[in-house]
Amino acid sequence: MESFAVISDVHSNLEALGAVMKEVAGLSLVCLGDVVGYGASPNEVIDVLRDGRVTAILGNHDYAASTGDVAMFNARAAMAALWTGRQLTGTNLAFLRGLPRELKLEREGIQVHLFHGSPDDPLWEYVTPSTHSQLFGHYLERRGAKLIALGHTHIPYVWSEEAGTVFNPGSVGQPRDGDRRASFSVVTIGPGGVKVHNQRVDYDVAVAAGKIRKAGLPESIAARLEKGV
Repeated sequence: MESFAVISDVHSNLEALGAVMKEVAGLSLVCLGDVVGYGASPNEVIDVLRDGRVTAILGNHDYAASTGDVAMFNARAAMAALWTGRQLTGTNLAFLRGLPRELKLEREGIQVHLFHGSPDDPLWEYVTPSTHSQLFGHYLERRGAKLIALGHTHIPYVWSEEAGTVFNPGSVGQPRDGDRRASFSVVTIGPGGVKVHNQRVDYDVAVAAGKIRKAGLPESIAARLEKGV
């Protein structure tokens, strides 16, 4: 039996990441992208996730911050991405540029595939059960996987049928489901199959929001943290 943690969409929120890391201490960790963007602590967050027990893939905000290409972003997201790019150390810029767009892992004989967006568009497509559930079995069969993890939407869910499981751990650093607590998942693979448990943990929202305001980033980014939307 093996357990590991899955996180996504940290978005430079050091306070939220720290709270999650305490909850998953001792477990290996997978990050589904958007390490940076929006929040005010990009270098500090990357420093944490460069730890050897963390496996990460590229998110669209990581791509934008590390390349300066913000053509797909609204004004608020573009401003944050460009600000983030100016803050990054050389080492952390290289870290983001080196992240793969998708990843395949094998855990306890189970094929696990990781994407930020979707198997069809790893960076940009938003996938939710209400829009894509009829495709989940197709994703699993086409990829030869029993477990697919997706991020990007900031909304946690677990879909499971005989073909396998597709899930989203929600967002560590900027939840958008009305619950402002940091969201993450713990996956357990054993004789009983695959179990995904989505979990939440409180963190110091006021500190994280205050850093955003102090950095001069858009007020709406800070306000969203306080409401979880």
